[in-house]
Amino acid sequence: MTAYATPAVQQHHRHGAFKIGAVRAGFALASRLVPTRAVNQAVRLFVTPFASSRTRAQRAQPDAAMQRGELTIHGRRIATYVWGDPSRQPYVLLVHGWSSFGLRYLPWVDSLRKMGYALVSFDQPGHGNSEGRFCTLPDFIDTVREVGRHFGDAALTVAHSLGGAAAALAQGEAWHAQKLILIAPAADPVDATRRFSRFVRLGQHLFGRLHESLQSMTGVNIHDLQVHRHLHSLGQPALIVHDVDDRDVPWSEGERYARHWSGARLLSTQGLGHHRVLDAPEVIEASLAFLRGDLVGERVVSSPNLPFGDS
Repeated sequence: MTAYATPAVQQHHRHGAFKIGAVRAGFALASRLVPTRAVNQAVRLFVTPFASSRTRAQRAQPDAAMQRGELTIHGRRIATYVWGDPSRQPYVLLVHGWSSFGLRYLPWVDSLRKMGYALVSFDQPGHGNSEGRFCTLPDFIDTVREVGRHFGDAALTVAHSLGGAAAALAQGEAWHAQKLILIAPAADPVDATRRFSRFVRLGQHLFGRLHESLQSMTGVNIHDLQVHRHLHSLGQPALIVHDVDDRDVPWSEGERYARHWSGARLLSTQGLGHHRVLDAPEVIEASLAFLRGDLVGERVVSSPNLPFGDS
């Protein structure tokens, strides 16, 4: 869901899809006069990936070594992209974020291949070249887990934004990664829905109904998707990379991962924002150093006196 990472309408506005003032006025009026319609429209906007995900995926130009494939997951065709042989080589699962696409990781390919890894990437439902129109965080989680199960446990998972939350929440007995690198990971869908609602001017009195509608759609209570409730069970080494100038997913959400995950370290950057941090050369190099076993980032110790200090 886009508000699990970035306010959807803000992203649409950046691409000139519509005038934000009109959208806000419409939601403010509908929240008072036709609240059910307002909630339904908000949910629809919330779970609809941007069309740019598909157009950007079509423009991507991978090298000839990449193998295109597909899997059927919950009745939807999921596009996959593979380098090397994951059945014979340790492989890296690459997980994109909201309204992004699997081939967004092309800048990582050469370096990881030179280290001897096979690579697997894919497009989430409604994204890139995969089927679907709508997508939710539980969809993200299920797709990560099912793609992972198809290829086997991963040596490493690299995930960005909403994909970071999905990768963390997908870990379990059915599938897991030995190490994880999460870049600008979203942590709190509850807070994100509040940011989304405030941005579009959905009435505050409708927050609860928005959550109920999302639960009706997914079968999952949104509070159960707050990652701090689950991180204590993860023991793998992890590197969390988050930019302090991230205006889409607050730096504090990445810091939360590091506080609650005993094996995680936090690397903070500045000036890269939410999107450039994914393929910044210094971030890729730090990630490779982490894979080589170097000490990267800082250990963050949790305290009950800080927000989310207790799970």
